[in-house]
Amino acid sequence: MKNDIFENQSIPKAVGSLALPTIMGMLVMIVYNLAGTFFVGQLHDANQVAAITITMPVFLLLMAFGSLFGVGGGSYISILLGKKEGEEAKQAASVAFYGSLAIGVICMLAGLLFMPQILHLSGASDNTYEYAKGYLMIIAVGSPAIVASFALGQIIRAEGAAKQAMAGMMIGTVINIALDPIFILWLGMGVTGAAIATVIANIISVSYYIYYFVKNDSQLSISFKKFVLNKAILKAIFSIGTPASINSLLMSTSNIILNNFAVHYGDNVVAALGVVSRVVLIPIMLLFGLCQGVQPLIGYNYAANNRKRMISIINFTALWGTAIGTIFALLFYWMGKRTIEVFINDPVVVDLGENFLQVILLSIPFLGIQFLLTTSFQAMGEGIPSLWLSISRQGILFIPILIIANAWGGLKGVIYAQPMADIMTTVLAVVLFYREVRKEQVLLGKKQ
Repeated sequence: MKNDIFENQSIPKAVGSLALPTIMGMLVMIVYNLAGTFFVGQLHDANQVAAITITMPVFLLLMAFGSLFGVGGGSYISILLGKKEGEEAKQAASVAFYGSLAIGVICMLAGLLFMPQILHLSGASDNTYEYAKGYLMIIAVGSPAIVASFALGQIIRAEGAAKQAMAGMMIGTVINIALDPIFILWLGMGVTGAAIATVIANIISVSYYIYYFVKNDSQLSISFKKFVLNKAILKAIFSIGTPASINSLLMSTSNIILNNFAVHYGDNVVAALGVVSRVVLIPIMLLFGLCQGVQPLIGYNYAANNRKRMISIINFTALWGTAIGTIFALLFYWMGKRTIEVFINDPVVVDLGENFLQVILLSIPFLGIQFLLTTSFQAMGEGIPSLWLSISRQGILFIPILIIANAWGGLKGVIYAQPMADIMTTVLAVVLFYREVRKEQVLLGKKQ
């Protein structure tokens, strides 16, 4: 790791060095997410587009488990490296890797055993059930690779190797995009083909990450010799990773609930929501990439007691996050219909999607600050505030708002629920972070 990035480089250069590769990696992931929907949309079958939307909660669930070991392990590794505890960092990396593999196997078995129950719970209708089943069957088999791929990318990023983490994502995504038209269109496999392409891509990404560790370019290790069920390591990984995991878990739960509300208004509504969710992934993933990229920088400086530099990094990133979110919100508001038409040409779905997109864009300018402060708490090892923010955006705020808004405003209320929850969570994030900063100032004053 080049400690100069963490300790001495100017804030813009340090943020750029770590965040830009991560953002580029997220851009590749965005293309991957959009490509599957795009090629399935070329089949001109709204039911197959809806099937991908219905199975999205399962993918988010796998991300939740990847976050448990990836974000938890990665954040803890950054803190250990900031304290110059290299051997403990190697042990933490090994525990995070093998933990992600183990939980991926458990997800595979659970997915295959409880397939019908999962599909019905996710909101599959008579028109979408078989399509969703074909997709989910393949994703379940590939669960270990999907979970491990997400976790390993976070672990590698924790030591400042953002370019290598991006490369792993890019390799898998390029392969996924190349395989999508082959399986979906040329072989006529539809949504099942999309799932096969996804699993193959994740297996190749994992292979690249393992090669990165094996060729000794890393100061970390995923060797089984370093695997130690150390209580302190497990406690740290779970205390930091659980809030991030709960965030993805609640995203999965909220998507299931949203699908169940939406399906009552018809499969076209589900399809439109699916397309819109892919479109808004562009600014969301870019902002997430920005915040994930600076997480090691924040964690390192926090552990090194360089609070002034840490706050400067957070302020600089918040400014850019707000600017990026605002630009994309204005851009998609202006060209929303044309964006929806890229993925599907059904006029009913396009009109619904345009209306949904205009509403959901209302909260995009606020997400940069929300993601940044949640990431900052994780980087500082502050699991409780991070947990509150995680369960607010997709849980204790979103779900009650969704239920009340649906009862009050029908479909319109359902669409407004997420932006309302996002804005309220951002306010909560600012309040919690201000309290944390005040507490730090008091503690430092007492020490002096």
